Amino acid sequence: MNMLFWLPIFILLSSFLTGLLIFFLPSHKNGTRAALNMIGAGLKLVLVILVSWGVVHGEEYETRFEIILGFAFLLKIDHMSLLMVILSTALWFVTTIYSIGYMRGLPNQSRFFGFFSLCVTASVGVALAGNLITFFIFYEILTLTTYPLVVHKGTEESLRAGRTYLWYTLAGGSILFLGIVWMNALLGPVDFAQTAITAQIAKSHTAELRIIFATLIAGLGVKSAIWPLHGWLPVAMIAPAPVSALLHAVAVVKAGVFGILRVVFDVFGVTLSTSLGLLGPLALFAAITIIYGSLRALQQNELKKMLAYSTVSQVSYIILGAAATGLTASTGSLVHLIHQGIMKITLFFCAGIIEKTLQIRNIDELYGVGRQLPLTAAAFTLAALGMIGLPPIAGFVSKWHLALGALEAEQTWIVIVFIVSSLLNAAYFLPVLYKIWFKVRLERVPEERVGLAEAPGLLLWSTLFTAALSLAAGLFASSAFSPLELARTVAYGLKL
Repeated sequence: MNMLFWLPIFILLSSFLTGLLIFFLPSHKNGTRAALNMIGAGLKLVLVILVSWGVVHGEEYETRFEIILGFAFLLKIDHMSLLMVILSTALWFVTTIYSIGYMRGLPNQSRFFGFFSLCVTASVGVALAGNLITFFIFYEILTLTTYPLVVHKGTEESLRAGRTYLWYTLAGGSILFLGIVWMNALLGPVDFAQTAITAQIAKSHTAELRIIFATLIAGLGVKSAIWPLHGWLPVAMIAPAPVSALLHAVAVVKAGVFGILRVVFDVFGVTLSTSLGLLGPLALFAAITIIYGSLRALQQNELKKMLAYSTVSQVSYIILGAAATGLTASTGSLVHLIHQGIMKITLFFCAGIIEKTLQIRNIDELYGVGRQLPLTAAAFTLAALGMIGLPPIAGFVSKWHLALGALEAEQTWIVIVFIVSSLLNAAYFLPVLYKIWFKVRLERVPEERVGLAEAPGLLLWSTLFTAALSLAAGLFASSAFSPLELARTVAYGLKL
């Protein structure tokens, strides 16, 4: 066993061990807790950079343990897992900085940051999983470690939201497990690197494979928030802002959609999925979700719930791009996995600053926020315009490749869905920006809000950094180390 074997384990342990240590810290040990958080996040980032360098230079990282009944616990770093690991690790590092500032002075911090670290461990495990059974293990651990974060406030509303979250995600996990067992009964253990479904198996088990595919997608569709399985996501916005950011940009939602990409690209393969007629229904559900999420976002007054329904819509762009087939559409799908994460985490960071600094949660209270919190408002504006798809922000790059890929695949209706969705994005984001920048608060501002600093430094600089990333990912999309180039590399390696 060499470093190629151990590095995937070290990447997991960097957050797992710090999380365990944090649980045992007394509540008053703020400095020690912050140091452990940053050590874990920083070490993971260094390890991922090291592994990324190795993958680029042809190294193969794999950790395999035989467990039971012929199943193997398999961690493997390929280009697709690297895409997800980079997203999770980089945004976790920034979210850790933000969370330390956001949670300062609040109770139960050791519990919060302990589960926070375990949650990211599970997210990275989902990314590193090399087969279905390993993926499922971390997928369910993710459910259990995020539940305490959702209910962290301990109010009746948060406990009710936690119950809803558990009902949805545990039911989805059970359905996913059924599909995995069925798949293994038919084919034996399936590694993601090898599409094990031969033409002969496909011909003799066509109906069975279609049902298995539908079962896997239904199980993964809960965390992906595909309509009509999305109901847990807006409810879970009762969680603290760092948790909301984590759920939408890095952890639960991305784990679900990443699993769907694995099923389409690595388990079934695009060619077989197309021949079995599987991608058409998947594209239809994704398209319905895109429009539905945007329409529901239009109806919201609470800012975080509007952003939640925006996520319901935007994440399905990734699924629709994968279902469209073709190199360009797949590139757009994969790069939106990163771009949506960067922009959405910025929006939730801004919502957290506005709520913590001004005690404002609702859109109809945002009048004049741009004058009180100009840097926060600027970051929100940049990310919102990126979500709409305006150049040169990251969202434009994603939507351009998705639409171009749909045209190349001769699926014009998908382009129409993207255009309608972008118009709806504008319909719910632009009024918010108008209130922030151009409306004046009519009532007198309470004295305790007058002269407030923009925001605590850890919150503000984390937010400005991710906003700058949203812009840089668009401006430098053609550079060798951009998310677009990484997504293109992954797409080239797929069997399309």
